[in-house]
Amino acid sequence: MTTLYHTKISEVGAEAPDMLLGGVLILFKLGAPPELAEVSVLHEPHEKIGSAPKPGDMLSIGKLNLKITAVGDTAWKKVADLGHVVINFNAATHAERPGEICVEARHADEVAKALTPGAAIEFRG
Repeated sequence: MTTLYHTKISEVGAEAPDMLLGGVLILFKLGAPPELAEVSVLHEPHEKIGSAPKPGDMLSIGKLNLKITAVGDTAWKKVADLGHVVINFNAATHAERPGEICVEARHADEVAKALTPGAAIEFRG
């Protein structure tokens, strides 16, 4: 598989674990406004962005590997422009919102354990 995007977690916002309980993970690159940072996982991209992922591609958060099931129409542009994306753990085959990427369902605790500063996040196709 080819790496489409690689970044490392810098900080986990205080309210990000609560968002996971609702099946959502919000990523923002460092420098997000404080009100967004507290509900997000802040990261620092390390590579130029590649082509958009497709259903069947993979998202890795640390050692946690997740199959991508749907990609919203504007999600990858937001990653490129803002380092921002909403990841929904609902296994949907069609993204309900244009700025989200859907992945296979996982328990919030399992995802929370993977969200540690320094852990890599990769989209691979």
